[in-house]
Amino acid sequence: MQIRQPVHSEHAKTLDTESLRRHFLVEDLFVADNVTLTYSQIDRIIVGGIMPVSTGVTFAAELGKHTGTDFFLQRRELGLINIGGAARVVVDGVNYDVGAREALYVGQGARALEFFSMDAAQPAKLYFNCAPAHVAYPHRKVTLAEASPETLGSAQTSNRRTIYKFLVPDVLPTCQLLMGMTQLEPGSLWNTMPCHTHDRRMEVYFYFDMNADAAVFHMMGEPTQTRHLVVRNEQAVISPSWSLHSGVGTQAYTFIWGMVGENQVFKDMDHVPMTTLR
Repeated sequence: MQIRQPVHSEHAKTLDTESLRRHFLVEDLFVADNVTLTYSQIDRIIVGGIMPVSTGVTFAAELGKHTGTDFFLQRRELGLINIGGAARVVVDGVNYDVGAREALYVGQGARALEFFSMDAAQPAKLYFNCAPAHVAYPHRKVTLAEASPETLGSAQTSNRRTIYKFLVPDVLPTCQLLMGMTQLEPGSLWNTMPCHTHDRRMEVYFYFDMNADAAVFHMMGEPTQTRHLVVRNEQAVISPSWSLHSGVGTQAYTFIWGMVGENQVFKDMDHVPMTTLR
């Protein structure tokens, strides 16, 4: 498990490209027959990927060492979205078949988690966020049809996109974790512009559906001290609450957003006027 410490906004102003990438960019999320984990001390979120190919992948008991608990989800909840082939997830002996672009919420207290690909030739890729939790809400699969969709933007501003809200209060209860997926339409390149911050929540963006030679220029930093990261396919960016989080790609793409913090009001944002950005 990688550990990422918080970065103060004043410190972030001094970082060069290599340092920005080391602190905020999560690369190599999917490793065959393994689980990857990055622990950010910003709101204690854990970001990771699971890719079973020739064998199943389990959350071993020793993962609890990283969280100081008897087992990994003893005091945590987890949400995953499958961006690969069909998967089967077994939670304490109960099977959940999770197809492409479907989500699964696993509540606090789940002990035994196993992950399988239904077809090794088309392995599942399960991207997940995991957050501290205080209540054991029921596990639940959420399909794309059950997600709460919202279409925003326009072709004229190159940001026509549909937001699929998988783990939000309108769909199911969670302690604090919010997750969803935003899909840009062909010809649209910008996400979340005009941009915003939200002091009450941190966020992680995971970019995918990109060609190998494509990139997203992810904008971060305080609105008057912007920086950028060049992000490739299937990489994630950790966004502190003081930072804006917006990007523009060399092609249309899809991204998964996950939020952890004080509230679950999706529209609780501090919008930044375009004239303020520097």
